[in-house]
Amino acid sequence: MALDVSPIGMVRSDRAEVVDDNWGAVESVIDLDESVLDVDATLGLAEFSHLEVVYGFHLCDPAATTTGSRHPRGDTTLPRVGVLAQRVKDRPNHLGVSRCEIVDVDGLRIRVRGLDAIDGSPVFDVKPFLQSMVPTPEDVTEPTWVASVMKNYF
Repeated sequence: MALDVSPIGMVRSDRAEVVDDNWGAVESVIDLDESVLDVDATLGLAEFSHLEVVYGFHLCDPAATTTGSRHPRGDTTLPRVGVLAQRVKDRPNHLGVSRCEIVDVDGLRIRVRGLDAIDGSPVFDVKPFLQSMVPTPEDVTEPTWVASVMKNYF
């Protein structure tokens, strides 16, 4: 089944280069498209502290797409794992999902902090983060290599 998805907005940020780390303090604006959404589409969103954003890795080279396995960040000291076992940008559909802090909502402009998307990234969806929809920390497990990859991410 093919899925036809169109952007509902775009990320505006001073960060225009693809970089792996230090996203925590980055502030961005998600400019939602008024030809797609009514101005009241964000009504009530400011009552939430965090947002989940589905966006496109628009600068990815299709030839670099990984469909098998690789070392996270190309670090051969880490185990080779499948593309679906990591959050690499060069994945089959070049989609990113990120959780970030809502700083301000003004109509169809959402100012956020910690969104790991660069300037010009197309936004396909935004959803309020609901704590009740995620496992408690003690229920989550992940391989040890993740800590080394994420130590400077935020």
